[in-house]
Amino acid sequence: MISLPASATEPGPAGAPGRGGAAVIRVLSYNIRSLRDDRAALARVIRACAPDLVLIQEAPRFFRWRKAAERLARSAGLVHVTGGGTTAGPMILSTLRAHVERTQEVLLPRTPGLHQRGFAIAVVRIGGARLGVLSCHLSLADRERYRQAGLLLERLAALDVPYAVVGGDLNDRPEGRSFRRLAGVLTDAWAAEPWGGEFTSTPDDPHQRIDALFTTAGVEVLGCGVPHGLAGVTEADLRAATDHLPVLAALRVPAAD
Repeated sequence: MISLPASATEPGPAGAPGRGGAAVIRVLSYNIRSLRDDRAALARVIRACAPDLVLIQEAPRFFRWRKAAERLARSAGLVHVTGGGTTAGPMILSTLRAHVERTQEVLLPRTPGLHQRGFAIAVVRIGGARLGVLSCHLSLADRERYRQAGLLLERLAALDVPYAVVGGDLNDRPEGRSFRRLAGVLTDAWAAEPWGGEFTSTPDDPHQRIDALFTTAGVEVLGCGVPHGLAGVTEADLRAATDHLPVLAALRVPAAD
């Protein structure tokens, strides 16, 4: 298996002193099923992936959820940025490498009888790059899911940032209309530069890709996929950690103006 590029801030172009360069950023998207499985295995997987940003779905969201989120972040060597109980599950964690400019916690319109959904959103600076970040977990219902995909694109555009990354459990396959709605505007990172494994559900029988990372124009995808065979990531831990497989990407994000 090829290796995924390590996090690094690359030198800027000659003749542009002080502006910094493009940043290589590792982003992980992971549905953690409310920490109902092997938490030690989950922390080992996250640590081995060495992400700068982790876009979580199904974070703890009920009794003492903040303490559970902080324990997860600490065990993985990260810090809590935003989301969790306040967004009905989506959450963002990061390393201290990320400077957080602002955050948004969004609850989406709810269809009676269906689960509440939301977005965890942040704008961060890493190295010379400025990046919007959005974690989502879309509906199981097709019609509601399609509307939520549209709201996601609206929220992303409203961030008014030069570049952005979206990660989440879409509850939809690439041929589905909600997945296609996102991929029609954003870059599907796996399709752009596949690396590792494709299917994210389920760990015991991977047969479908319902979790994905997307980027806006101008972000270069260096590799994206399920981190099978990555040093420190064992198949036993992937099966024990939760009921989804994670998606890891290395992205080269241009320097901010």
